[in-house]
Amino acid sequence: MTDRMTTPWGELALARFPEDPRDRLRAWDASDEYLLRHLAEQEVPLSGTVVVLGDRWGALVTALAAHRPVQITDSYLAQEATRANLARGGVETGAVRLLTTQEAPPGRIDVLLVRVPKSLALLEDQLLRLAPAVHEGTVVVGTGMVKEIHTSTLKLFERILGPTRTSLAEKKARLIFCTPEPAPEPAPSPWPYRYDLPAGIGSVSGRTVVNHAGVFCAERLDVGTRFFLQHLPDSKGAQRVVDLGCGNGVVGTAVALANPEAEVLFVDESFQAVASAESTYKANGVPGHAEFRVGDGLAGVAARSADLVLNNPPFHTHQTTTDATAWRMFTGAHSALRPGGELWVIGNRHLGYHVKLRRLFGNSELVASEPKFVVLKAVKR
Repeated sequence: MTDRMTTPWGELALARFPEDPRDRLRAWDASDEYLLRHLAEQEVPLSGTVVVLGDRWGALVTALAAHRPVQITDSYLAQEATRANLARGGVETGAVRLLTTQEAPPGRIDVLLVRVPKSLALLEDQLLRLAPAVHEGTVVVGTGMVKEIHTSTLKLFERILGPTRTSLAEKKARLIFCTPEPAPEPAPSPWPYRYDLPAGIGSVSGRTVVNHAGVFCAERLDVGTRFFLQHLPDSKGAQRVVDLGCGNGVVGTAVALANPEAEVLFVDESFQAVASAESTYKANGVPGHAEFRVGDGLAGVAARSADLVLNNPPFHTHQTTTDATAWRMFTGAHSALRPGGELWVIGNRHLGYHVKLRRLFGNSELVASEPKFVVLKAVKR
């Protein structure tokens, strides 16, 4: 849905990506509006290097495009939304420098605007990366909905950058004000985090997992993935296998270890996740061939090119619970699979994915179940 956001610099036509006319969710919220209003009312100087971290759908950098800001995001979808929203406003993409959380940030930052992410680990990692570029005169303002800003959030700003305080809440949104203090030396980052898997989970038993900050369950193997690993299909011969929504890549790595002839494609919309998957794959010395791709599911993958798709779809987008992402993943898998190819899905039992799979594939088989999770299989006819 495209909607119009009123800012101190005029109205903007904004939408999420991929744009869906049935989606009633806006590409901004009250915390974006609060931050932009603060910048205008306080006449914050924007002539230096302005960096926007975590801009979810590009609303902030689109509003500030005249000041040539730098956007840093972990999300491919946010980056594509930004490009589309800039184009709607008649702004050339080059007016905004688009960086990922894996790329080197600017060497000097004069204004740092932070949209607080859901992941505290990602916030820690990025503040540590940006801290060397922040100086005593840097204006640092964070923003988020009240439910997103916790004491731990404020402590992170304070520990890494300097003294921190918050604004009063407006429309359930709040601002964070931080006064940078030069650190004697950069603090070491705990990321990426590595751990060894326990026994009893097939080909990856005892193997190493590498997680960059912000990846789901970064410090341990989550129970859903463990259950999936215990019930993966046998992959034999020169199959093309897709780990769709790969996260840290442990599922695709398990397939590659069990079948060195397999060609595995790791796909996720998170730059941190794909970096984790590649690190996990390489840490285990897998002999096969792999490709690592950041993108919107299987968009751009050739039709009828895959033999097996393995998927643990997310059902949260920021603070919103939705099955839209799962549906796009399932339809993408249906297109990418060859006739006879299989989609294997792990999901919470209550989500009812079997209904969607039957509607799309015409079939759905229960492979394994336990009180919370089910593993389902659908075959491309």
